Amino acid sequence: MSKGQVTIPKDVRERLGISSGDRVTFIVDGKNVRIVNSAVYAMEVLQKEMKGAAKEANLETEDAVMALIKEIRNEG
Repeated sequence: MSKGQVTIPKDVRERLGISSGDRVTFIVDGKNVRIVNSAVYAMEVLQKEMKGAAKEANLETEDAVMALIKEIRNEG
């Protein structure tokens, strides 16, 4: 459309898990374009960037995370 809006067919929206009002991201790779659910894409990017962070911080177990939370609460 003239405003740059596009209509995504219902079967594609259902497959992507998006509904009216949701945002999508267009990922351009050469001459190909992928349409992804923005919320899902943002979570995937965050997970990739955070990969290994728990191990580096010694937070690989629930007990370690709980200990950190208790420590933070005691400081505040």
